Amino acid sequence: MKRNIKHIFVLVAALFTIASCNNDFLNTDPLGEVSQAAVWTDPALAEAFVTGIYQGFGNGGFDEQMLASLTDEAIFTHPGRGITTITEARTNSADDGWVNNTIFWGNMYSYIRRANIAIEELSEPQFANDGGIVDRLLGEAKFMRAYYYQQLARYYGGVPIVDRPYGLGEETYEAPRNTWEETINFIVSDLDDAASLLAGKSMAAGRASELAALALKSRVLLYAASDLHDGPTASAKSSLLAGYSDLDLLAYPSGDRTQRWQQAQAAAKAVLDKASGNLYGLSEPVSHEEGIQNYINNSLSRNGGENELIMARYFINAKQENGGRQGLFNGPNGYNNWAGNSPVQLLVDDYEMMDGTKFDWDNPEHAANPYENRDARFYASILYDGAQWKPRSSANQARDPLGQIQTGTYEITDESGNKVTHFGLDTRNSPIEDWNGSYTGYYVRKFIDPDPAIVDQNTWQEVPWPILRYTEAVLNYVEASLELGQEDEARAWLNQIRFRVGQPALTSSGEQLMEDYRNERRIEMAYEEQRYHDARRWMIAEETLGRKANTISITGTLKPGVTNSLYRYDPEIYNYVYKVVPIDPGKENRTWLDKMYYIPILRDELNRNTLLVQNPGFE
Repeated sequence: MKRNIKHIFVLVAALFTIASCNNDFLNTDPLGEVSQAAVWTDPALAEAFVTGIYQGFGNGGFDEQMLASLTDEAIFTHPGRGITTITEARTNSADDGWVNNTIFWGNMYSYIRRANIAIEELSEPQFANDGGIVDRLLGEAKFMRAYYYQQLARYYGGVPIVDRPYGLGEETYEAPRNTWEETINFIVSDLDDAASLLAGKSMAAGRASELAALALKSRVLLYAASDLHDGPTASAKSSLLAGYSDLDLLAYPSGDRTQRWQQAQAAAKAVLDKASGNLYGLSEPVSHEEGIQNYINNSLSRNGGENELIMARYFINAKQENGGRQGLFNGPNGYNNWAGNSPVQLLVDDYEMMDGTKFDWDNPEHAANPYENRDARFYASILYDGAQWKPRSSANQARDPLGQIQTGTYEITDESGNKVTHFGLDTRNSPIEDWNGSYTGYYVRKFIDPDPAIVDQNTWQEVPWPILRYTEAVLNYVEASLELGQEDEARAWLNQIRFRVGQPALTSSGEQLMEDYRNERRIEMAYEEQRYHDARRWMIAEETLGRKANTISITGTLKPGVTNSLYRYDPEIYNYVYKVVPIDPGKENRTWLDKMYYIPILRDELNRNTLLVQNPGFE
């Protein structure tokens, strides 16, 4: 014991001796860190800092729980994730349900702070603007700040505008919410600056660009012109909003709405004039098979589809992120996948027929063959009963050598020739991971790599998430044109979208043309985080997002005199009956209340910042 104490004294003495000989001993910079001061004197370190601001994108929309499951696109299969808190309108200031980090108030402000630091430092740069690097990094930082503010604005309304990094010793850290108009003006100003700073710069994939700034401006101004953000219109459509004393936080209380639509149209046209997308300019529809492949290419961003992307979140196998696991998250349980965000029948029914007419369950031919002769985008987006898909795993190929989706209940014959029930391999009665079976009878195909090698929990894919794509800007332009009464212009662009997937030209006008446009946007942009915002800003949420989710019940009975011991989809030997049924209310009981037009500010934020005003309908 004495020996150990002696050694300690010797060690301490030695340390003091070293310190006395080297005054820098306690001032040594950490070997694993770089000081903030050093970052802004070195172009490479400054670039690394700005690159870090992009981390706020997360996985884009490719999380296990997708925004689609808050809408009439999908239902989330698994319990306990906070999805039903929102779809059943049980959200409150203590529990806002499922909100991922690309939406979450605190997370967005943390990345806004990073952008503010970069903007402050780059506004008075300490290194040369060689090759325009300072302008480029400043432009990227301004774009990212605008992006995160638009995320907050489209979920919460007007928010506190913090345009500088707070430091220690501030007089106060509280800030009131800015009005909707002030919030929009700030975002647009940042985007104008970003577009100017980034003009002519060659950007790496996934980074902000002039075109991305213009595209985001188009989105922001379209939202700003919409019903939800026009005070008189919103008040007329919702008694809750009409009674909210701080409506200017959520909408323009007055002003020239036509001018707002003109600004939205001009912003969208600026994008259309600088890019071309994929397969625009066709004068007639392509073939149905070409249409299916064209939409698959656009969804996977391959074979010309990459031209659709203006900004995207990319994934590579070398870095295995959850954004590369959409096949696992959403694919069929019969392929050992998780069936996460399963399409509902409401979405399936909104895909037109090939000839442009509406699908109708009251039409006997449609009801008997609901998956025949549909819009090409249906086949490129949805996995349905009988659809040809990948080979099953080696353990399950004997059960289904053909690789066909099985979401029904069918008759087969046993060794004695008796008819017995076969539960489809992709149902919740499947012998393969039944707990991961879809409740709706459908699975997602869109965004899932069809490569047969990508089939299970151990494989990733390299499909990018489209943060901004050209066709969104086209649809924005169409909507603004319709609102301004320019129907010929709107139809011309709308039909170019339709022609590339083989759908015939629209000839409607007036209210019908607006309805056709809204359905076109729904189908074209399915699963791209558009529907949730569109239904709210159009203020049609009660009849869309509030609808009860539904499913399909499918039975296949052997035709008289036919035997079959191993099930396969075959209308020659089976009679199929399709019946639409509601989702069990115990699984999900969708309800719409007007408070759900916005997300509540959580109680912790209200306690932290007493100047905040809560959104309507929440305490």
